Amino acid sequence: MSGAAPVGDARARRSLLPALGALSAFGPLSMDLYIPALPQLGRDLHTTEALAQVTMSACLIGLALGQLLWGPISDRYGRRRPLMWAVGGFAVASFVCAVSPSIELLILVRLLQGLCGAAGMAIARAVVHDVYKGSEATAGFATLTAISGAAPVLAPLLGGALLTFTDWHGLFVALGAIGALLLLTAALFVPETHPLAERTTGGLGNDLRGIGAALGNGPFMVFALTLGLASAGFFAYLQMSSFVLQNQFGVDAQGFALIFAMNSGGIVLGAWISRRLARRTGERRIDGRRIVLTSLSLGTAAAVAVLLSALLHSPLPWLLAPLFVLVGLHGVNNPTLTALALSRITRGAGSASAVLGTLAALLGALLPPLLSHAGVSATLMGATMLIAFAAALALLAATGRITRARG
Repeated sequence: MSGAAPVGDARARRSLLPALGALSAFGPLSMDLYIPALPQLGRDLHTTEALAQVTMSACLIGLALGQLLWGPISDRYGRRRPLMWAVGGFAVASFVCAVSPSIELLILVRLLQGLCGAAGMAIARAVVHDVYKGSEATAGFATLTAISGAAPVLAPLLGGALLTFTDWHGLFVALGAIGALLLLTAALFVPETHPLAERTTGGLGNDLRGIGAALGNGPFMVFALTLGLASAGFFAYLQMSSFVLQNQFGVDAQGFALIFAMNSGGIVLGAWISRRLARRTGERRIDGRRIVLTSLSLGTAAAVAVLLSALLHSPLPWLLAPLFVLVGLHGVNNPTLTALALSRITRGAGSASAVLGTLAALLGALLPPLLSHAGVSATLMGATMLIAFAAALALLAATGRITRARG
């Protein structure tokens, strides 16, 4: 625990959530900073739109599989040391991305970058589970979402600004520098929160049992799959919007960065709403499950509006308005479903957190590129988001008996 104050220290407790929020931003940082450069990257490396998207998907797959690695490791060795190892690896991988001469090498290193970055996401959730309970946990996860939600607000703006005097190589150099700053943040502000008495023992078999226990927990899995499906709709936006707005609507890189930042501001607003509702949940017993059902219903309606605006070839504002709603609802769904899922876990929070994050990242990594093989369009983006939100809504609505208790 050297290098950081214990979590019981009042000053350390005040700084813990902001630090965890920054560390949980690996996903948006890894993708959103260079989203404005995706079309340029594809041209420079002489590749297709689908393969350019695979550089994002490779990172997402790393973020998914890496959580299955780091979650159990943090259950066995504690939260702090594995976090430090992984954040350092993320910084190194980012610098290697900057000098990748081919799309094949870039995809490989992006996978490694995601594997390292996954620790920040999985371990941050596990630390919140260690420290906070009940409605405080929901509020804590909402704070993480709000802080990490600032990353997609700032990252594309920074990326667009950097593109005025550098190219996509320079954006990965910036990611490496950010990784180094996050390593310093972890060293200074994240103490050990997983007591020795609660750590797992044994080898790989015991780690797999922890993952298996989460997979066999019915209510946990319903919430995890619901989050995964809703996140697939959000990742469809992340991976397709640059091609839709820049290629189909003629928006330049800086204009896209501004639109992307405005939409990402909706995530911060959604997380603020989630935090407020969490506090009311503790006081007035508002059903967290009902909050998500309402959010998913609004998301499904907004996705229908996006699809209709694409099919009718409506002007850009008619597409952007419902898109803002869809993106903002991620700030409600993510913390609320995370808290609902992890509230069903009593031991092995790192493994459960890994399963939760892996499902969301894998669905988001695989679905959009598979559907984009013939090219990206606003119609495809709207249809993908509609399928994802409608499926999440149907799943949660159909499993009321399993999930209603303790919601």
